[in-house]
Amino acid sequence: MSVTNIKNLSTTMLPILKKKLAFLSGGKDRRSGLILTIPLSSDQTSMEELSATLDYLLSIPSEKCKARGFTVIVDGRKSQWNIVKTVVLMLQNVIPAEVSLVCVLKPDEFWDKKVTHFCFWKEKDRLGFEVILVSANKLTRYIEPSQLTDDFGGSLDYDHCDWLNKRLVFEKFTKESTSLLDELSIINDGDKSAAESALLPSFDPETVLQTGHELLSELQQRRFNGSEGGGQGGPAWCPMDEELLAQPQVMKLLDSLREQYTKYQDLCRQRNKRTQLDEIHTKVMQVVTWLQGPGSELLKTQQAIGDSMRAAQTLQQKHEEIESQHSEWFAVYVELNQQIAALLSAGDEEEVVELKALQQQLSDVCYRQAASLESRQNVLQAAQCFHSTTQELSQQLDGLLGMLCADVAPADGASIQQNLKLLEEKLQTVEAGLNSLREKGTLLLEQMCSQPACSPEAPESPVVGQQDNVQQIQSVMEEMQLRKQRCEDMVDVRRLKMLQMVQLFKCEEDALQSVEWLSELLDALLKTHVRLGDDSQETRTMLDKHRKFVDVAQSTYDYGRQLLQATVVLCQSLRCTTRSSGDTLPRLNRVWKQFSVSAEERQQRLELALNFHTIAEQVLQQECVDSESLDEVDSSGKTLLDRLTMPIIFPDGYKYTILDLFFSYFYKNHVK
Repeated sequence: MSVTNIKNLSTTMLPILKKKLAFLSGGKDRRSGLILTIPLSSDQTSMEELSATLDYLLSIPSEKCKARGFTVIVDGRKSQWNIVKTVVLMLQNVIPAEVSLVCVLKPDEFWDKKVTHFCFWKEKDRLGFEVILVSANKLTRYIEPSQLTDDFGGSLDYDHCDWLNKRLVFEKFTKESTSLLDELSIINDGDKSAAESALLPSFDPETVLQTGHELLSELQQRRFNGSEGGGQGGPAWCPMDEELLAQPQVMKLLDSLREQYTKYQDLCRQRNKRTQLDEIHTKVMQVVTWLQGPGSELLKTQQAIGDSMRAAQTLQQKHEEIESQHSEWFAVYVELNQQIAALLSAGDEEEVVELKALQQQLSDVCYRQAASLESRQNVLQAAQCFHSTTQELSQQLDGLLGMLCADVAPADGASIQQNLKLLEEKLQTVEAGLNSLREKGTLLLEQMCSQPACSPEAPESPVVGQQDNVQQIQSVMEEMQLRKQRCEDMVDVRRLKMLQMVQLFKCEEDALQSVEWLSELLDALLKTHVRLGDDSQETRTMLDKHRKFVDVAQSTYDYGRQLLQATVVLCQSLRCTTRSSGDTLPRLNRVWKQFSVSAEERQQRLELALNFHTIAEQVLQQECVDSESLDEVDSSGKTLLDRLTMPIIFPDGYKYTILDLFFSYFYKNHVK
């Protein structure tokens, strides 16, 4: 059946067929010809619709079936003669060759026999088939009751709605399967471009196959098990058996459809695999192109290391943005790698080679770009450490320089020692900071030298394009070294100055100590050195001790003078004056003059006492003492007494006398 007829059934013929103007019940005459029934009603029948119905029904049987001829039952029991006559004449125009016999069922109120007989007799030769008028109860003379429906007293079960529904299913399947077969044939047997352009058929093959299988199952069930009404003992009947519907046609369509659909599925699998490979190749090239293009350019533009900690942190933020952009493409890489791994396990040899090549290319580019990102991250971290150390060292140098530039005005030597210790500690901290800076700078240079090339087309080391960064690092380290050297020189000067101040304070302290010692010697001279001896031997011994005592005082005085002279030199060197050195020298000189006067007086008295003791002892040894000797003793004694009565006059006018001590001693030991 043509596609046009199928279209007419679905649009124009369906409302007409529902009117049941004619139908093929499935019954057969004694010659095995099909029975075509035309039930005329009391209403006016449209000849055009009836003609269309007959055309459609007669297009259903096969040519072999049509060759056996049709027996047409025109049920005119409810119609008028002129309508029956028109229908019979229409059969001559529609199916003259296929009609073998026309049985016109006459109504109970019989038409004019002569008229009807005369008319059909006159048209017999022109009609080409025999027309008989028969009553419904005599129709079994020509057709077996089992082949007649219950309308004509037969037992053949026929449901026009059920037939129409099954017919719709059949023709829908025939239409869709035929169209689908044509499309699948074009897709499967066409060239590559046609297959690609028509890869999706108009109908779903699974749905069409399911419909065909359900239809075939229904046909086979009705054919072998009888009709739905066959359970009443009547003969088996199928309104769409192999003569009406050509069950083999359904099977043939299903077989062809399965064959073409299997080819189509294979083609789709190949096409899907090829499409998947193309998609993977496209995505791989997108990843590779971006990483080798914009991604590499982003890294090339980010070669600076900054000139401060803040600048390095800004560069770190920019690098994190670049890493974020790369992470999106790396996620695509992971997904593609999983897809490629899945395809490798099920692909053929040619596809495996292609997939492995894509996988290797993608992995090489991604790993190289990831290594560049990691190296850049390491450089930025090393740069931040370098700038942080530089900033810390600069602050340490500033602090040391501020300490060196401040005036030194310590109160004593201990505070100077403390300041000197603090200065040395700061210098050591600066030295450690400079060593750390050198280490960080060296590490940064190594990180820069170890950066991989952004692409195999540019294998040269990135340091070639980073001479400014190298010079910047070296310049910073040289500047810090110069600043540290200047501070060291200033520390040396400050250290010398502070040591001189320590020495100055020490000299002043020792000079004051000399004054104290000399004062103690003077005090001892005045208060304890008062005896003159009991005889010449004792006096002579005391005179020797006195001279040694004076030598000690002289050494103390000379030591104090030397310390004060050193203090003057240190003050001149330090360009400063002290609070103590100006008072110490006059005190030292005053005490020394007092000691000198007292010592000189002590020595003269000891010498007079020695002279007195010597003369007295000589007189005492004489057995006969003359007056002259006594006069000499008396004269030396008076001279000693006069000397003892004289006060010691210091340079400042102070008078010191020990007359009572000497007088009592002298009279106690000698005069008596």
